[in-house]
Amino acid sequence: MNITQQDTIAAIATPSGNGGVGIIRISGNKAKTIAQQFVNKDLQPRYAHYTSFYDEQDSIIDSGIALFFPNPASFTGEDTVEIQGHGGAVILDMLLKRILSLGARLARPGEFSERAFLNGKLDLAQAEAIADLIESSTEQSARSAQKSMQGVFSKQINELLEELIELRIYVEAAIDFVDEEIDFLSDGVVENRVIRLLQALETILKTAQQGRLLREGMTVVLAGKPNAGKSSLLNALAGHDAAIVTDIAGTTRDVLKERIQIDGMPLHIIDTAGLRESENAVELEGIRRAHEEIQKADKVLLLIDVNDPEPDSIIKTLPDHISLTKIYNKIDLLDRPAELTEKEDGTQIYLSIKKEIGMDLLKQHLKQSVGFDATADNVFIARRRHIEALTKGLTFVQNGLGQLQNNQAGELVAEDLRQAQNCLAEITGEFTSDDLLGKIFSSFCIGK
Repeated sequence: MNITQQDTIAAIATPSGNGGVGIIRISGNKAKTIAQQFVNKDLQPRYAHYTSFYDEQDSIIDSGIALFFPNPASFTGEDTVEIQGHGGAVILDMLLKRILSLGARLARPGEFSERAFLNGKLDLAQAEAIADLIESSTEQSARSAQKSMQGVFSKQINELLEELIELRIYVEAAIDFVDEEIDFLSDGVVENRVIRLLQALETILKTAQQGRLLREGMTVVLAGKPNAGKSSLLNALAGHDAAIVTDIAGTTRDVLKERIQIDGMPLHIIDTAGLRESENAVELEGIRRAHEEIQKADKVLLLIDVNDPEPDSIIKTLPDHISLTKIYNKIDLLDRPAELTEKEDGTQIYLSIKKEIGMDLLKQHLKQSVGFDATADNVFIARRRHIEALTKGLTFVQNGLGQLQNNQAGELVAEDLRQAQNCLAEITGEFTSDDLLGKIFSSFCIGK
């Protein structure tokens, strides 16, 4: 798609504060005219002009580099000029005010990327990956965002879309030729192709779920009775004394949060107040907040003292839907080896936080529980909306397969495939509402 070039926009593209270099971007049909008034010289395409930048009285504001990128060979697909001056906040503000006085307006957050999307320079998944790359908190999340920005995710989605379109054509053609002797819907060709499509969707959904984990991190709540070792585990995972650890029961009264990473996997670790009956108003509030965090967690680690005579008594107070792992702590007091076992009611890990015995079992379990693979080289960054779109698309294809196998209902199969196509098209922006676009790009930083 291509938009008519109207407003010329400008913004500071470097972070606020002082630095060696500061960058201002200008984009739109007046970008070159505005810049040439600003530098008092003709700008040649893709040439680094060392020049001075002038105010309205022809006094020099600053000196630096001016680069002109004519449309459509620019990031936005419009005429674009990049001004590189000194990185002082006051200097950059003076330069930007001068540019705005010459006819540009201040860009909205994400408007440069939005224009690149609207002008067909990149699709929506690639545009989102730009923001994700900037916000990356680990090396692997940065590499995965770069893959999405280069179109790895989009390529896979487009291949699925092509297969969906071809299937729809085949099914709808079969509907149109119902009087022919050959029943195209029962010859096994469509069914086999739908099954292969389902398998491809399941594979890309699994990869996207790991990509979402890299972007957002997994929320892990530490729960259990007082003095079970929750705060000690938080400190061990964080690598520093984030929580106060004492022998006094009920030391933790509020929710403590730490962001860490294990082999490139980001984790939000939340330490909570010990779960027990209490008459202390402050402790009761801490326990209430603990239950709130447990409800929202991706994973709950229930810390249990291995010497507790009633180790499972706290479980009945926890909701049924949570992903729960039991951590039996203080095995060093029993001279028991570290162990990970899979039971019908979930995973159990025996370890000693104080002696650092079995901690590797816990870390490996956290990675495996979400399918994290630090060695995977095909992971792209993904967002919740991508997961939702893939999940809905997968459901429609599953429904279509059921209609095909059970009812030979060609019209219903075709409709399910159409709905699946629309779901996947939302990911790249081929089929996207204006409200969604506004929400996505408003979350970007100004100047990007």
